[in-house]
Amino acid sequence: MPTPEPESQELQPLAAVDRVIHEPARLAILGLLAGLESADFLFVQNQTGLTGGNLSSHMTRLEEAGYVEVKKEFVDRIPRTLLRATKKGRAALRQYKRTMQQVLGGLSV
Repeated sequence: MPTPEPESQELQPLAAVDRVIHEPARLAILGLLAGLESADFLFVQNQTGLTGGNLSSHMTRLEEAGYVEVKKEFVDRIPRTLLRATKKGRAALRQYKRTMQQVLGGLSV
């Protein structure tokens, strides 16, 4: 079901908000990764406060959108998962930021 267009001019850009990024946990993950070259799964989990399963679920959604890359490797026979924001993910985050600034800048509160 499509989202109805807002009647208020100030809220028009809100209809175009990227729903993948707009979810708070995914916004926190992508925002964190965008500022880093890459990060270990446990580091991201600790920084965001998400459970392992919850983080994994959100990472899958971000990966499907092409916003993050997940690399699994072994270091001294111990599995390690590295996460990295892609160029597409960084660009989507910048666009999200511009859209939200436009929406919030138009509000009279």
